[in-house]
Amino acid sequence: MWKVLVLALIGLLVVVFGFSLIDVTNGVGDVDADAVLIELEDDITGFARAIEPYAWAFPRDHGAHPEFQTEWWYYTGNLADESGRRFGFQFTIFRRALTPESYESHSEWRTNQVYLAHFTVSDIETGAFYHDERYARGGAGIAGATTDPRYRLWLENWEVVALNDDATQLAMRAGTEHMGIDFTLEQIKPPALQGDNGLSPKSDEPGNASYYYSLSRLLAGGTITVNGEAHQVSGTAWMDHEFSTSALGSEALGWDWFSLQLDDNRELMLGQIRMIGGGRETAFGGLLIEQDGSTRYLSSNDFTIEATGSWTSPHTGATYPSGWEFAVDTGDETLNLTATPLMDDQELQTDISIYWEGAIRIAGDATGYGYAELTGYANEMTGRF
Repeated sequence: MWKVLVLALIGLLVVVFGFSLIDVTNGVGDVDADAVLIELEDDITGFARAIEPYAWAFPRDHGAHPEFQTEWWYYTGNLADESGRRFGFQFTIFRRALTPESYESHSEWRTNQVYLAHFTVSDIETGAFYHDERYARGGAGIAGATTDPRYRLWLENWEVVALNDDATQLAMRAGTEHMGIDFTLEQIKPPALQGDNGLSPKSDEPGNASYYYSLSRLLAGGTITVNGEAHQVSGTAWMDHEFSTSALGSEALGWDWFSLQLDDNRELMLGQIRMIGGGRETAFGGLLIEQDGSTRYLSSNDFTIEATGSWTSPHTGATYPSGWEFAVDTGDETLNLTATPLMDDQELQTDISIYWEGAIRIAGDATGYGYAELTGYANEMTGRF
């Protein structure tokens, strides 16, 4: 859920690299070569802010919210083939508005929106971790997010497409030379609103928050391909969607974030913003999603996260926590869980940021699988946007 910081530099990258970031050969068709990209502005004046609880409507709010500066759609999942061979995946598309205003133009290329996608596959049996990224302008139909006439999220030929009007059934497709996914996803619980009816604070400062919901249990099935070998797989996936115009506090160093899908059909989102001087930001909490889809907000006092080990990346030299213990006060019980990475090396080294994002196994008072995201270990997040 915390990838919003990555987007701070996207606009600058597109301004610097220009057309080299755009491939117009992927079915886009003829476009006007008169391209204009609006330059990045640091001032957030004019953008909408996350101040009060939001009036949600679905499937409308699966689409883009361009009045906010930053937005992302984040899918992860744990799947296995018939033999029990396990895989993890991440598919995320980010949007960044360079200005609060859009402009009419005769050019299909003119846009104030920039998109970035991250795609990973974890092959647990072999220990191989595959990752790739793409950039694009939001113009000329190359990338975007819409619900008209149905939900569609895409960057070139990496896409998520609704198969029905209420977007509870989806198709997801992405591929590179070494990896590919072709899934169907079925939503079986309603959107879980994080924070206060979807208003998720990141500090005590008003506006330093996001609008945030999760689809915490998606039934997933289809094909994962690694190095030309296709595997029929099934399992569960998790989707987060967040939009905001905000920043972490000046003392925030990074974050640890977890999506936990328990075998008893409950889910947990747990996270902590780590501070430069030690400790964590108390304004940010978590969420328990019950079997029937009802939710319980978890304040930062309702759970603890303790690292049980560490792993040092041979690629970057960064040391990450590797293994955790959670104690969660659910209101009815204290749930004691442990989480262990399914493989150590799930570190992304992207053009903009270095972070660990990977599949984990859950044990203790409940079992299951999930995903973890760890930032601020290879490079500090302070002042990124």
